Amino acid sequence: MKVIKVFSFLLFFSAVLAQTATGTRIKDIAQLGGVRENQLIGYGLVTGLNGTGDDLKKVLFTRQALYNMMVRQGITINPVEFDKIKSKNVAAVMVTAALPPFAKPGSTIDVMVASIGDAVNLAGGNLLMTSLKGPDGKVYAVAQGPMTIGAFSYGGKAATIQKNHPTVGRIANGAIIEQIVPVALGKNGVLSYRLRAADFTTASHMSEAINTTFGPNTANPIDSTTVDVTIPDSFKAQPVPFIAQLESLNIKIDSNAKVVINERTGTIVMGQDVRLSTVAVSHGNLSITIKEAADVVQPNPLAPGETVVIPQSTVSITEDDGELMVVKEGVSISAVADALNALGATPRDLIAIFQAIKAAGAMQGELVVL
Repeated sequence: MKVIKVFSFLLFFSAVLAQTATGTRIKDIAQLGGVRENQLIGYGLVTGLNGTGDDLKKVLFTRQALYNMMVRQGITINPVEFDKIKSKNVAAVMVTAALPPFAKPGSTIDVMVASIGDAVNLAGGNLLMTSLKGPDGKVYAVAQGPMTIGAFSYGGKAATIQKNHPTVGRIANGAIIEQIVPVALGKNGVLSYRLRAADFTTASHMSEAINTTFGPNTANPIDSTTVDVTIPDSFKAQPVPFIAQLESLNIKIDSNAKVVINERTGTIVMGQDVRLSTVAVSHGNLSITIKEAADVVQPNPLAPGETVVIPQSTVSITEDDGELMVVKEGVSISAVADALNALGATPRDLIAIFQAIKAAGAMQGELVVL
């Protein structure tokens, strides 16, 4: 019951915050069209491992990459003799990074390094120069340097101990940007904003706030996701100050009423606009208890026979009384939470109750099951 009361308090506290908040900044709910990150990827080699790298006899792409790397460094190796190398200090990895918008050549970004062979630990490894390409096949950054793993894995033939994930690492500021991705900011004097959560009401509120601040017809909602903003003449030469002022405006957001439940974890999240029609709810629990005990039967002293262990099982069934309770129409999320808490149900019971209420048509909102 204490868990449910805490759950009710959290819901009520969230509702109070939502009702008393002055608004949400535009920059927190929308993003400027075309201003986004770009994903980069590359194939590389990690060296310097302490015998925890790929098995060159089994992982052919690691052996081939190592051979090609040595050839580029001017080292001539007979391919037949190269097959005899038994090094376990090298691992093939995939390197990924996110190229931020407006990034300039010479600046650095973080990279993630993940093993793709049979290496068991990348601790202590050093990533060799790796080209990071975009979807167009062009090289936008080059990564190299020692990795931070934050994990370890040690063991022998009989036992192994491991903490976290030792085959994935990170290099802070490990890649240098070589070229930029062009961004057309304010093309044709229009900024196109995309709402992260599509909603016609929010788009309308956003347009009203912008037009009130910068003048009529500055913003035009295109649909539930897009709001086009015309840059005023006084800001066309320098649109950045205009964007900064625009994105700092506070607006009232709106969203669909939803109840999100996760049966695996017993989590329930209710939106502030969820309402319940008057409905009668009864919920009872069925408990089955099975107890086992061993009963030993043995013959009298000097008598023929043998000792026998006979298992004894006791099964008991207990079903709680299901009280039929009327849940009146809730005017707020706190009233809905209080009404459901009065049933004395656990979070997992509440999940079943919500599903039944939705099936009965008494929930004004969407039920999302994760």
